[in-house]
Amino acid sequence: MQYSFSAKAQYRLAQITDCHLLASAEGIYKQVQPAAHLAAIVATLVTEQADAVLLTGDLTQDHTPASYQLLAQLLAPLSCPVFCLPGNHDDIAMLEQLCRQPPFQPARNIQLGNWQLLLLNSKGDTPAGAFPVAEQAWLQAQCRHSSAAAIWLFCHHHPAPLHCFIDKHGQQDAAALWQAIAAEPRIAGIGHGHAHYAYQSQQQGVTIVGCPASSVQFLATPDWQTKDEGPQWCDWYFTATGSVSWQFRRLQLSRKLSKKLSSKNK
Repeated sequence: MQYSFSAKAQYRLAQITDCHLLASAEGIYKQVQPAAHLAAIVATLVTEQADAVLLTGDLTQDHTPASYQLLAQLLAPLSCPVFCLPGNHDDIAMLEQLCRQPPFQPARNIQLGNWQLLLLNSKGDTPAGAFPVAEQAWLQAQCRHSSAAAIWLFCHHHPAPLHCFIDKHGQQDAAALWQAIAAEPRIAGIGHGHAHYAYQSQQQGVTIVGCPASSVQFLATPDWQTKDEGPQWCDWYFTATGSVSWQFRRLQLSRKLSKKLSSKNK
């Protein structure tokens, strides 16, 4: 299934990742209220009117029906389409059900003028990432049938080592993924979540962009450490001429506002 946007000079997408919502809006994950963080981001995006929102996994922490209902409630104010891909914490069946109701869209293939965005499912049987044969075939088929001048991939798990604790939960089929990327010269880059911090790098001439988490950030240390740095996400700008740029965003959220937002979304 493909979702195509009307032609325009530039498209702005907001990537939100690793929300880690719980069944209750007052739920706490690593000393923060994830629902309050996400609500603050959504309020900003409603004002700024993004063309689309892309959720790149670990949308809930406890993968309960109530947590996905909360996600739907928090994103309801958006008037733009919302696309989702799963993380290791997500329940595939619940996520698919969520994508049947607006503003969510089930498409994994997004046409933005001369750009093709392909959403990879990297969820495996463990917290680590996977790129099974079926997903390899899907990517190959999407590229083969695409007339786009440039392709950008999105997934949950980081595709290359970050040399910190999160690598044990990284993409376990990285060799197959990079082989598939090498076979398609139009793939300019890949954006992901999972690592809970913002960075950019290059591998094999392909740009890798890690999106910060909307919940808490992870420190790039040998052991697992977290830090509350406020709600964060990444804005993407894809142009009709084939260029792409991104901006890491951060909000300052006071404790008083956090309580107000979580109370509003009961």
